[in-house]
Amino acid sequence: MPNEALIVVDMQNDFCEGGALAVPGANGILPLVNRLIGRHDHVILTQDWHPAGHASFASAWADAVPFSTVKFPYGPQTLWPDHCVQGTSGADFHPGLEATKAQMIVRKGFHTGIDSYSAFRENDRMTRTGLDGYLKARGFTRLIICGLALDYCVAWTAIDGRQAGFDIAVVVEATAALDLEGSRRRMLTEMRQGGINLNATA
Repeated sequence: MPNEALIVVDMQNDFCEGGALAVPGANGILPLVNRLIGRHDHVILTQDWHPAGHASFASAWADAVPFSTVKFPYGPQTLWPDHCVQGTSGADFHPGLEATKAQMIVRKGFHTGIDSYSAFRENDRMTRTGLDGYLKARGFTRLIICGLALDYCVAWTAIDGRQAGFDIAVVVEATAALDLEGSRRRMLTEMRQGGINLNATA
C-alpha cells in the first residue's frame, strides 16, 4: 500500500541474545520481522544510539543498580545496563536483520541527559525526532510496527504515532518484551485503549 510504512524498532545486538540488555525471545522474532520487511515497500528502522556515560545508564550513578528508578527532571527514569553505545557492536543491527531495504534510520537516545523510547519523541515528551514530519511529507497515513521491546520502545512509538494522527497496527507476534513488573500487560492495555490495532499478523 502506497500510504503504509513499516517501522522496525531497535533490532540491535544489545537487545538480542547475548546482548547487554537482552530481551527474552528477541532472536526468535527475527524471521517474522524479516517477513514483514519483505512484504513492505517502505521500511524505517529505529536505532538506540547512546553516548558513553548516558544518564540512563546505572553506571553513571553512584551505587545505582540496573532496573532501579531515579527521578529525572522529566519524571521517573529506569536505569539500564550500558547498552547500544554509539559505534559499538552492541549498537549495530542484528546481522540476521534484512536491513538493506530501509529507506530511513531514526537514531534516538543520543542526548546525554534524556532517554528515548519512542521513535517520535524522547522521554522528556518535548524533544522530537522529526519522524512524524518525514512520514507526513511522504504521504504515509498507516504505520505497521514491530521489534523490540514491546513494552518500551515499541509501545511508546505506537502511542506517539497514534497521537500524531497515524493509523497504527502493532504486530505483537513480531515483538518481544522485557516484562518488568508486569510492563508487557500494562502497555498492551494502554495501546489497546489508545486505539491501536494489536491483531495485525506477520
